[in-house]
Amino acid sequence: MTRRVLLIEDDPGEQDLIAEVLSLRGCRVDKASTGNEGLRLLERNFYDLVLCDVKLPDLSGLDVLVKAREYDSDLGVIIITAYPSVPSAVSAIQRGAYDYLQKPLNVDHLEHTLDRYFQYYELVRENRRLRMELKKAYSFDSLVGKSQAMQDIFERIRMVADSRATVLITGESGTGKELVARAIHYNSSRRNKPFIKTNCAALPEGLIESELFGHEKGAFTGAYKARKGRFELANGGTLFLDEISEISIGLQAKLLRVLQEREFERVGTAETVKVDVRVIATTNRDLRQEIREGRFREDLYFRLNVVPIHLPPLRERREDIPLLVEHFIQKYAEENGKRIEGISERALELMMQYDWPGNVRELENAIEQAVVLSRGPILGPELFNFLDNVAVGGGYSDFDLSKMTLKELEKVAILKALQDTGGNRTHAARRLGISVRTLRNKLREYRMAGEEEVPQVA
Repeated sequence: MTRRVLLIEDDPGEQDLIAEVLSLRGCRVDKASTGNEGLRLLERNFYDLVLCDVKLPDLSGLDVLVKAREYDSDLGVIIITAYPSVPSAVSAIQRGAYDYLQKPLNVDHLEHTLDRYFQYYELVRENRRLRMELKKAYSFDSLVGKSQAMQDIFERIRMVADSRATVLITGESGTGKELVARAIHYNSSRRNKPFIKTNCAALPEGLIESELFGHEKGAFTGAYKARKGRFELANGGTLFLDEISEISIGLQAKLLRVLQEREFERVGTAETVKVDVRVIATTNRDLRQEIREGRFREDLYFRLNVVPIHLPPLRERREDIPLLVEHFIQKYAEENGKRIEGISERALELMMQYDWPGNVRELENAIEQAVVLSRGPILGPELFNFLDNVAVGGGYSDFDLSKMTLKELEKVAILKALQDTGGNRTHAARRLGISVRTLRNKLREYRMAGEEEVPQVA
């Protein structure tokens, strides 16, 4: 990881010497010749270390030290002085300096001080990271929302966390189903036991049984040694089955037995393995519809759906958007070493009107990109190109349906379905209950008629 260092020094020779030593250690160095110039850099960026001369043309280095510590209490500051004395050294340390260096600088002493500081700072960073992880693990910090829907979900998480009940979390992709699963686990008595995630959609059909239940050596080609499955690895903790609807009917029967009996056999052996596992499953599909079409077992559905939690799409809880925006700005500004003060009123207004087909995940990606590309402290609408076509107060949801013809209603429904599915024709057709061919013909009809622009998507 590249360390970022701010060097505030008005002597060009000393500045070049220190910058060269830092660069040889792989540091990225920002240089300032005055205290005010250094403070402006501190306002815009995050640093791992500040080296500051005590005598500057405009400010005292000790004043810069105090201000730097106000910006970041963990930030280390090394004071450089040509007039060392015990009182001045004590004063610097009392105000929060890590150490001080005497001019003319001795390169060996400088390198030794830098090595000591960076070892210390890594411990500080690790301690801070562990504190943050602990905070996230035992709270709902990663789940953001003031809407009644989210408050109801928080309450249900609290109620179900310490039970053994199986939980089925439903909702569109990107709504935060895994975050809810983790919140349940880390707020339960199982928090110190494993949380094992299994993405059912990502596992090949031929390997998913072995992944879940394990196998013995020689059970199949390539099984060179025995291996524990996810159920055994999660023993005492939680097994998170993401996209449960993607597993085959045959494997669903075996999964049902584990949920009922809490036992199974590894592939290639008749030996029974007993486990104590809490199962949390998710899906973005309508499992009742999957049952009607013969793709999902009804008995497994009832076994999984002991405690249902449904996550609404972001377009149905727009009042949470400002909180989420603030949360992600803070997160990615810190990760990228930037000082972002917020988002412009116009950009937020457009975001409130956008339907977010990718839900919270799409919003998070948009904020991360904007933070990375921003050149100033405020995120403006120019950083969110996908909002260009949003007309405030004029979204599809604002039409007065009673004044529209059936043909107009059909067009609005089609355009809205495309918008909600991010332009995916297959998903839009499924949502509308028509074939992709019919949808394609309708879009061609609109274009030929020169009517409202239709998204050019595959």
